[in-house]
Amino acid sequence: MAPFLNADLHCHSVVSDGTLTPEQLAARAKANGVELWALTDHDEVGGQLRAAAAAREHGLHYLTGVEISVTFAGQTVHIVGLGFDAADPRLQTGLNNTRGGRDQRAQEIAAQLAQVGIPNAYEGALKFVGNPELISRTHFARFLVESGVCQDTHEVFRNYLVEGKPGYIPHRWAHLKDAVQWITECGGAAVIAHPARYKFSANEEYALFSEFKTHGGVGVEVVTGSHTPAEYAIYADMAKEFGLAASRGSDFHSPEESHTDLGSLPYLSGQLTPIWELLEHRIQ
Repeated sequence: MAPFLNADLHCHSVVSDGTLTPEQLAARAKANGVELWALTDHDEVGGQLRAAAAAREHGLHYLTGVEISVTFAGQTVHIVGLGFDAADPRLQTGLNNTRGGRDQRAQEIAAQLAQVGIPNAYEGALKFVGNPELISRTHFARFLVESGVCQDTHEVFRNYLVEGKPGYIPHRWAHLKDAVQWITECGGAAVIAHPARYKFSANEEYALFSEFKTHGGVGVEVVTGSHTPAEYAIYADMAKEFGLAASRGSDFHSPEESHTDLGSLPYLSGQLTPIWELLEHRIQ
């Protein structure tokens, strides 16, 4: 496949914390000119068969996808997996273990919100959850908007659910090494998601890229919904420095909440190796 491809390899459905079904996402991707698509729900591959079938129906090329939460240097980092065997029990077991702590964390978030005068947040968040195993901060944010505490989810994440604000509960996710190995052992490619979002020092970021590469990671999102044009250039350079392929994805969650729509990003630089060149044999 050509390097200048409208590939969108990062988005979320109702199976995790998006608001559209896999079928609706496939239709939206097709309408927006996407040529290669992946659904990358958080810590869950339950939507993959539906997404692949919908992609075929719309004439879209498809890669299996997932976004795995890991803890690195005290922060949550996301690793996208692409082109793996979604039925492999090694991956499914690892993801099941990663999901296991979400409900307890959600109960603790709700308790903190109750302390600042926002009762029944757990029950309120559950109304927005397609998969109760994957209750997340995003679902609490939607409850806070619905209940009138905040005008939109961007205001929520300025005032709640983040470090130093009410409702922030850290979670210990998978280890970086484990997440990369689950993906690669199942035939896929591991990619660092939206690296500019992490508040790492230069040394910590270098350590993340180094360890990721050592464990078998092969890609990094260069062009993604939360990156600025300046950050496209920074992470294009990082990709070249570490010998990583470049990925592209909107991180689309919802028509109402996401700044970047499916298929609307600029193309990757022609100087980079696109991740799909490493996965041509895995494209459906």
